Amino acid sequence: MSTSSTSSLATAVPVGSVRGLRAGNLPLQSRPIDIVLAVFFAAFTITSIISDLLPTLGVNFSAPSPNPIVNANWWYAHDTDPLFMTPPTWMRIITGLSALVYMPFYPVLVFCLLTGRNAIQLFAVIYATMIITLTGVVVFGVEFFGDPQWRTPNPAKFLAFNTWYVLVPLVLLLRMRRPLPFHRRF
Repeated sequence: MSTSSTSSLATAVPVGSVRGLRAGNLPLQSRPIDIVLAVFFAAFTITSIISDLLPTLGVNFSAPSPNPIVNANWWYAHDTDPLFMTPPTWMRIITGLSALVYMPFYPVLVFCLLTGRNAIQLFAVIYATMIITLTGVVVFGVEFFGDPQWRTPNPAKFLAFNTWYVLVPLVLLLRMRRPLPFHRRF
């Protein structure tokens, strides 16, 4: 290639576009919070399938089972989460949102976090606001301050398993607080 064709090719590439990056976005290695968030949301994809789908479909896990997924849910809920173990209709709607709405969103979110797709911002804010409200306010409120039949008998175990589903979306919400989130580290 001649020098003139090389320089014209260089000017055709948008400013800030390096190796497929969106113009102005920082490379992934400069956005470690996005890597951490992607790992959490990849894990949430799996937990939405193995945990939230069961009560949504009405699977009974009120006793130990030879099925390892059912048994894992029983192990968690039997001494910790009566609301999850025998969910009322409104709780099945919340687990249904997780299993049928959030779960397919998680892989899209992971992809956008890792590739710096700024278009995910509005959807991420909507998701984070929904899950913080439904899990952090409604579910935690019932588990700690609701009717005695739904209160957690084991707050430490409940918080160890469930705090992540409020804190991680809160970090995502803070991450997406301003336009063009992938133009900055946090």
